[in-house]
Amino acid sequence: MNDVPGGLFHQPWWLDAVAPNRWGAAEVWNDNTLVARLPYAINHKYGMTFLTRPSLTPSLGPWLAPSKAKRSRRLRYQKDLLQGLLEKLPRSSRYSISCHPDMNNLLPFHWAGYDLHVRYTYILHNLSDMEKVWAGYDSNIRTDIRKANKQVAIRSDLSLDTFLDIYEKTFLRQGQTLPLSRDFYYRVEEALKHREQRRMFFAVDAQERIHAAIYIVWDRQRAYYLMGGGDPVLRSSGASSLLLNSAIEFCSTVTTSFDFEGSMIEPIERFFRAFGGVQTPYITATRSSNRLLSAAFTLLRKAA
Repeated sequence: MNDVPGGLFHQPWWLDAVAPNRWGAAEVWNDNTLVARLPYAINHKYGMTFLTRPSLTPSLGPWLAPSKAKRSRRLRYQKDLLQGLLEKLPRSSRYSISCHPDMNNLLPFHWAGYDLHVRYTYILHNLSDMEKVWAGYDSNIRTDIRKANKQVAIRSDLSLDTFLDIYEKTFLRQGQTLPLSRDFYYRVEEALKHREQRRMFFAVDAQERIHAAIYIVWDRQRAYYLMGGGDPVLRSSGASSLLLNSAIEFCSTVTTSFDFEGSMIEPIERFFRAFGGVQTPYITATRSSNRLLSAAFTLLRKAA
């Protein structure tokens, strides 16, 4: 199947990897031309149907065909398309999405009874001048990069199993295990590797110890920090800063911008912010079919 508009996470092959046999897409067509699309994953639990974005998928909101109309007409056009998408969604007990940062008009969702929330990421919008990108780093990041350069080398030739071993250490330190099965990660890896839209970066020292590793994916417009982890025993080497810098340098050769997939967790936000990206809001939208279910999810969100 040919690629569809909307970027990496909208692609059928991506959805087949992260939600095999359990995804769909609402679509609006105009004279045989696709003008709006909204994919979703389908989960069935406790006798209820949930529509959401799949695991390991940072964003999966509406895509709308661009319009060159004047602002007021463009907003009316977006309103009509978004309402059209909402009408085509299947019935569910709960629906939740997390929009791409470029999609910032969800008023029709609000009018339809959805709760809208703002979250934040950091984006380097122009990778064409890496000297300028470097100059935007905080001084402590540049210091960490120089320090790590003396201790580790960056490699991209190690296996997914090796990456997952390092990635899992981040969760083990918190008394947890990998959030998804290894089979899930293998399936995603196969889809991305086949299309040459991913790269893993490992920081390895002279004793062959892996200090940290990150997993980057990209499309023509943007690269995304998808996963990363490190050895808690070797955290002081500055390897995480060096890895991100190496990834950003590489991504400047394959795409135009870099999304840190910013966390709302303060220490992680502070680290990503130090790379000089633009703080960028993105919108999440949720709606439950009854107040009790909505209240339960609100409590779970606050507890997370």
